Amino acid sequence: MVSKRKKRWHLLPGEPITELDKKVMYWENKGREVPSRDLIRTPEEIEGIRKSGVINTAVLDEVARQIHAGMSTLEIDQICYDYCTSHGATPACLGYEGFPKSVCTSINEVVCHGIPKAEDILVEGDIINVDFTTILDGFYADASRMFIIGKTSPEKEQLVRVAKECLEIGAEAAKPYCFVGDIGHAIEKHAKKYHYGVVRDLCGHGVGLKFHELPDVPHFGHKGEGMLLVPGMVFTIEPMINMGTWRVFVDEEDEYGWEVISDDELPSAQWEHTFVMTEHGVEILTY
Repeated sequence: MVSKRKKRWHLLPGEPITELDKKVMYWENKGREVPSRDLIRTPEEIEGIRKSGVINTAVLDEVARQIHAGMSTLEIDQICYDYCTSHGATPACLGYEGFPKSVCTSINEVVCHGIPKAEDILVEGDIINVDFTTILDGFYADASRMFIIGKTSPEKEQLVRVAKECLEIGAEAAKPYCFVGDIGHAIEKHAKKYHYGVVRDLCGHGVGLKFHELPDVPHFGHKGEGMLLVPGMVFTIEPMINMGTWRVFVDEEDEYGWEVISDDELPSAQWEHTFVMTEHGVEILTY
């Protein structure tokens, strides 16, 4: 039965129908959720996002060179701000909906959106996620990495490793003309092998011309659910994997209302890339 929902995939009068049009309209006529055409990036837009991604990757490379026990997360923020701005770009987080810093620094049980602070000092055994988004010439690129400070426990090492595997497995599941749910299904299946929780309250997202766009990319779910993924779409995959429960809460002591913590306060790990969908699968635009 054809869905009664408003059509997303509009062709202009007299416009020739491409193979991409045919494939998208096939699924739309079956009542499936498809992207609007304004989510399909032009080659020029993809190149702009790619250039932003080069700087974003270099920012995280600079953090990797300097991060160490005894430094504060505020120092990490300064590293990111200085490198980004000195290369003609802007930190997207700074001032975004009241976020006070340039980067998110999330230590141990902080799942995401950790705010850099002078009093947050890294110590041996910590695991930390550093999440940075760059704006260059109006184009956004977004990525995060985990860092292990010195030597940590085997349990934390495994969590960091499995979280990265979840990102890689999610990327492998992302195929042209598959659905967003295929990504989440693959990630959740792998995380469950280790009895880890996959955070459900936050997700990956479209990115490129704005910080957050469609599609939403949950990291759990079922195959065939969600929006159709089409060549030219740009989005993040960023699974947040908790050692215990998937449930989270916002820290009441955070005056800005940003920091998200695992409900049982066990460690959490996250890796993130920005991807562009091609005819052959996803290409990574940030590392």
